[in-house]
Amino acid sequence: MDVARKLGILVFCAVPAIVGGGIVYNFTDSLTSIFIYEVILLLAAGAFVSR
Repeated sequence: MDVARKLGILVFCAVPAIVGGGIVYNFTDSLTSIFIYEVILLLAAGAFVSR
């Protein structure tokens, strides 16, 4: 997988991070839950990019 494709995937994963973080905060009112959501999303994106 070339560098341009990896960067495209990371940009594609940034949108769910921003929008999803807002949704998680709306439902939980907790920054800890946002941190957990972001870590899970980062691990999933990292696994997809490293593949």
